Amino acid sequence: MRQAKERAVEAGQVAAVRFRYFDFLMAAFVTVLLLSNVLGAGKRAVVDLPLVGLWPFGAGILFFPVSYVLGDVLTEVYGYAHARRCIWAGFCAMLFMVGMSWVVVALPPDAGWNGQAAYEQVFGQVPRIVLASICAFWAGEFANSFVMARMKLWTQGRHLWTRTIGSTIVGEGIDSAIFYPLAFYGAPDWPVGALLTVMATQFVLKVSWEVLLTPVTYAVVGFLKRREGVDVFDRGTDFSPFRTRV
Repeated sequence: MRQAKERAVEAGQVAAVRFRYFDFLMAAFVTVLLLSNVLGAGKRAVVDLPLVGLWPFGAGILFFPVSYVLGDVLTEVYGYAHARRCIWAGFCAMLFMVGMSWVVVALPPDAGWNGQAAYEQVFGQVPRIVLASICAFWAGEFANSFVMARMKLWTQGRHLWTRTIGSTIVGEGIDSAIFYPLAFYGAPDWPVGALLTVMATQFVLKVSWEVLLTPVTYAVVGFLKRREGVDVFDRGTDFSPFRTRV
């Protein structure tokens, strides 16, 4: 059965298949990206750890790593080309969000409305954060998907955990190294020491999330492969990120 599926992918037949769950995964992927930039990325929270004391972290860690889990699932089940399509959908959605955030904040407020200051405080920072996030997301997600697809070929489809964790280490490392300096360097409430601490903490926590969610990833991947009837191997795939066609 697996060999037949591999031959189908090489023959280019997967592009013509109508999948039952792909659209839902794409919607979830884009939703997580947008929420992570609006709700989580701009807030530096703190937790009191035993024997360590107060430890700062970015609030986006609560759910942003889910986008990498979804990226792994998309690449593993549907292949790099379908994952690339989701990445571009997220990219365009984030561009639209940052544009609309700027427009809404810039609109003159009505004289009887007192929420302008709060709007500016919350959404006024979104453009810089999202622009930084777009660069980090674009590079990190494509690196994650590429490593995932290549490792699937190297492992011949075995040992899923090695490629989900391995691809996340690469993708999240690139994401964190790009995002935090671009988004917060020079900001008055983000001293360099705190920025570096949060950046390192975020990377460790994001990878740890991937490790902890490995049983969930196995369950979701297994369910989708059975229900979709496909297990894509990216032999002969064009790995250029500058395409949207499947």
